Amino acid sequence: MQNAIASLALAGIIGLSGAILQARAASTPRTTIVLVHGAFAGSSSWNRVITELEADGYSVVAAANPLRGVKVDADYVSRIAETISGPVILVGHSYGGEVITIAAERATNVKGLVFVAGVAPDIGESAASLGDRFPGGTLGQALAAPVTQADGGRDLYIDQSKYWSQFAADVPETEAMQMAATQRPILQSALAEPSGSPAWRQLPSWFIYGELDKNIPATMHAFMAKRAGAREAIEVKGASHVVMISHPHDVAALIERAAVSGE
Repeated sequence: MQNAIASLALAGIIGLSGAILQARAASTPRTTIVLVHGAFAGSSSWNRVITELEADGYSVVAAANPLRGVKVDADYVSRIAETISGPVILVGHSYGGEVITIAAERATNVKGLVFVAGVAPDIGESAASLGDRFPGGTLGQALAAPVTQADGGRDLYIDQSKYWSQFAADVPETEAMQMAATQRPILQSALAEPSGSPAWRQLPSWFIYGELDKNIPATMHAFMAKRAGAREAIEVKGASHVVMISHPHDVAALIERAAVSGE
């Protein structure tokens, strides 16, 4: 009889503990993923990754990166992150990596950084200065004539005839040409703007990049990942600069591992 009473009491305790855990889980917001595109692309470049993340229950925001300058763009992204309740993982592609590196310094709810073929500069570095240290990229040879703005700034585009081979060689040509026609320009000065204090010194980071990236050489990606003490650094064999388009499952899976670690 006493054993039966003890069993019932234990069952009650276990049931109560389970209810408490469920209530806590329900009250804890799940990590939101904020995706930041880079130059010569747009928010739609994340579409395939978004599909996978949302299917797995994540809330996603694909920020429209202004591409006007590292500090300006980082301020914009940090303000988006600050409006989100709960933890945030910032994900940056290409130049977007520079933006999340600085944005996370201000947005205190950011729990991790994922660099998708992304630049992860240290203080005082820029995309241009890092490129000088790691030759092999051919972006400069693929650019079209700059478009001069009213204030004297120069917007950069990739020459549409070179876009497929330079930027997105592992996606179908028809898709690459659509991307070329809709590409977002970046202000030339943004690529040379020195970075501030990098959030990857305090936050965990993850890196994924293409073996055949022609914008940012794989050697540069490997260096940045090692310097940041990345939790994971994945080189995708045969992949181009737009690894999130050609290998969305690999990218989404890495982002989800980062998100789980931040919850």
